[in-house]
Amino acid sequence: MSGYELLARDLAACGRDGFTGELCVTGSPGGVFHLDGGLVVAVESPGAPAPEALLLRSGRIGGEEWTALVRESGGARWPAAGLVAHGYTGAAQLRVVCAMALQDAAFAVVAGSVDGCERGPATGLTPASVAVGEPPTRLLQVASRKLAALLAMPCPVRPDRERPVPAPLSLAAARLGALQRELLAHADGRRTARDLAFRTGRGVYTVTVEVARMLGEGLLECVDSPHPIPVRLPPDGHGVRPREPAPPQPQPPPAPEAAALPRRRPGASGIHEALTPERNGPGWKEFFRLRNPTAK
Repeated sequence: MSGYELLARDLAACGRDGFTGELCVTGSPGGVFHLDGGLVVAVESPGAPAPEALLLRSGRIGGEEWTALVRESGGARWPAAGLVAHGYTGAAQLRVVCAMALQDAAFAVVAGSVDGCERGPATGLTPASVAVGEPPTRLLQVASRKLAALLAMPCPVRPDRERPVPAPLSLAAARLGALQRELLAHADGRRTARDLAFRTGRGVYTVTVEVARMLGEGLLECVDSPHPIPVRLPPDGHGVRPREPAPPQPQPPPAPEAAALPRRRPGASGIHEALTPERNGPGWKEFFRLRNPTAK
């Protein structure tokens, strides 16, 4: 069973059972489906910008204002009441942003790889939930149709694979849209479509489709893999010669044998008699010559 089939089976079971809680999807990027009575009310995934990222990047609210709203709401992840009360956005706009984030996160999960799914109870208040949930089967079908349409384009891309750069003549092109100009400004060969979505505060599906279009129009291009470095061979044409072993070190000269020391005779009295070698033994002639220097 493929990852998509596994996710479709488990989501359909959650809908039939009227499940309330979380369906955790492991994989790349993976995510969490929040359900209430069998309907999906929110989806979180590291592969798609959350509603707060969409608001902050869009310029509707600044970082300092967002921090103040979170502090005012007691640390809530989604201070919806404060956003409306302070006039940063309207209630209808918030519903649209939450619905867009839900659909976008579901697409990111489907476009990636799914390794497994596991049900669990809700761990807290559902962040940025929609008022009317989505049936799981329909949500998954919409995400799969988006992926199929993306892969059918002349220059298909995946949200987390290709890393485009501006084409040489793209900056001189006329009639560029606002999103195209932003993508050209941030595409540097290191960012994927997912990275560009977070950078521009747009949906990952919207950015991925636009990247595919710009690749087809020649505004973007993907960097080729680095070419192998050529190896220069020696001029004799014999390739790389093996390293010659080091010459053997000369052996040190043998140490001279130690001269036999005189042995002390048992029962001898006095130092001279004790150290006198035995007659006709080793060292006797040398000892006799030293004791009698005038002897012939």
